[in-house]
Amino acid sequence: MSRYRHALSARDAHILTLRGIIVALLTVCLLMWWGWKSAPEHLTIHNPPDLRSGSTREWWEIDPSSVYAFSFYVWQQINRWPSNGEEDFRRNLHAYQHFLTPSCQIELGRDYEERRRRNELNNRVRGIYEIPGRGYRQDAVEILSRDNWVVTLDLAIDEQYRGTPVRDIYIRYPLRVVRADVDPANNPWGLQLDCFAETPQRLALPGEDDGGER
Repeated sequence: MSRYRHALSARDAHILTLRGIIVALLTVCLLMWWGWKSAPEHLTIHNPPDLRSGSTREWWEIDPSSVYAFSFYVWQQINRWPSNGEEDFRRNLHAYQHFLTPSCQIELGRDYEERRRRNELNNRVRGIYEIPGRGYRQDAVEILSRDNWVVTLDLAIDEQYRGTPVRDIYIRYPLRVVRADVDPANNPWGLQLDCFAETPQRLALPGEDDGGER
């Protein structure tokens, strides 16, 4: 009788162990499901432009060349007025609002109103482009932290009024850039311009002096 009692106890203990294993497996499966469910559907990886020597980096690390490319692209597009600056500048500020911090939107909005008040936008056509030989370089991006940079853009500005050239100058723009992974649908870069780190400076041509300029 004792042998049967021990056999039943062993059976019950084995069943209890199996139940514990089943519960543990279900818990692990639930945790795996939750991890899969909470994982991002899209992941942006910033790679340097030259991969011939390979590249190893954390997925969240942004290469300085990507920060520079973002800054130049957004700044060029905002300052591109193909037909009428009074309309184009305002439209650009709205179209690229997701690439600007709220404070930068306010600053550029004030700049727009001041230019419009001085009649510097009506029927103005503007193009802005890199000065040849002064594109991306290592010292053009200052890394302040993992999420903050200062990008130096050396750009040429060409403005016309009703077909007549009115401005052809070189300007150095020191722009702040911050990480902003908040709206990947409207801003896949995960970066935003935070306007000027310092006052933009006019680059001197032969026979000219430096001076503040925007």
